[in-house]
Amino acid sequence: MTSLPRPTAELSTDEARRIALRAQGFLGAPDRRAGVRGVLRHLGAVQLDTISVLARSHELIPYARLGAVGRKTVDNAYWTPGSHGAPHAFEYWSHAACILPVEEWPHFAFRRRAYRARPHWNHALPDGTYDQVIKQLRAEGPLTATELGGAKKTSEWWDWSGTKVAVERALMYGEVVCTERRGWKRVYDLAERAIPDPLLHDELDDAECLRRLVRLAGQSLGVGTRADIADYHRLKGEQVDAVIADSGLVPVTVEGWGKSAWADPAALETAPRGRHRTTLLSPFDSLIWERARTERIFGFTHRLEAYTPKPKRIYGYFAMPVLAGGHLVGRVDPAREGRTLVAKQVTLDGARAVPAVAQALVEAASWVDCTDVRVERVDAPELREPLTRELSRALA
Repeated sequence: MTSLPRPTAELSTDEARRIALRAQGFLGAPDRRAGVRGVLRHLGAVQLDTISVLARSHELIPYARLGAVGRKTVDNAYWTPGSHGAPHAFEYWSHAACILPVEEWPHFAFRRRAYRARPHWNHALPDGTYDQVIKQLRAEGPLTATELGGAKKTSEWWDWSGTKVAVERALMYGEVVCTERRGWKRVYDLAERAIPDPLLHDELDDAECLRRLVRLAGQSLGVGTRADIADYHRLKGEQVDAVIADSGLVPVTVEGWGKSAWADPAALETAPRGRHRTTLLSPFDSLIWERARTERIFGFTHRLEAYTPKPKRIYGYFAMPVLAGGHLVGRVDPAREGRTLVAKQVTLDGARAVPAVAQALVEAASWVDCTDVRVERVDAPELREPLTRELSRALA
């Protein structure tokens, strides 16, 4: 068994937490000039999801880091092509379905090759349908699955039409690319037309793809274990092991982690300082993607309960962690009724969390054009009145 290199630094739990917050854009002044595209490049991946309560998750990610950037501005930043006509981003399978900077297209060549080599698929592909989809896109330009001939055979979400099967398979193979969502529908185009030619060709071998993704994941995390780094772009542990020594990341030890860790060397050069964000976090925010990491760094158990039967939910359908002072201090399960933001359930880490949770709620309400905040339930009844009072003061 190959021995691990000696750690180059020993980090306290607090230092690791602050390094992670800075790497994710929550500590220090945000780069407003770079805006939403800067956030995307910094994180390397922004997860998409169908759930929309306050807003969709890909909108909540830049909001949490930049503040009240307009929702239309967010979508335009992702999907509007640059002056050269090429996209700034594309959608592909990374941590999940994610928006990725277009510069990362070459790094996923290993995954496209793996998809092409898959021996079986869950959906059957009718003869000739794949070629027909490619021919239609070539002739007509970017199209949704509906415009290609229909996304579903029946009303069931999983019952894809042959056309949908074909275009999704072409997407996974890299022959087709999604560079826009229109009414939440993917808009497909030929990769040869949409992706800039210097980035298009799958010239990187698997090892180089993995090396680059491991390095980028380490930079976006600041510091992480092997499992943390693998989870960022859903790599296998053995894939990380094969390339991490050549990735540019350096081994470190972190107090209390009990596992080998790796850090971005640039993150170790200066101590993380600056202003902490106070904000609601999407459950799909990359700061809290990996549950074990979230517990290790913040002492906070995070779980999305949207797919948990209602009687078994503890924190709520779309419980959003509240970040304040570099810590996760509570949760809010939000909803909207007209111009009222409803906190259906609020979980607080003691009285000290009340001002931060109130601030996060009022700022989020303003962002989504709500003029009032109503609290329905607080896990600690004695904190309901202090929270209501703090909200009234902030809304006045």
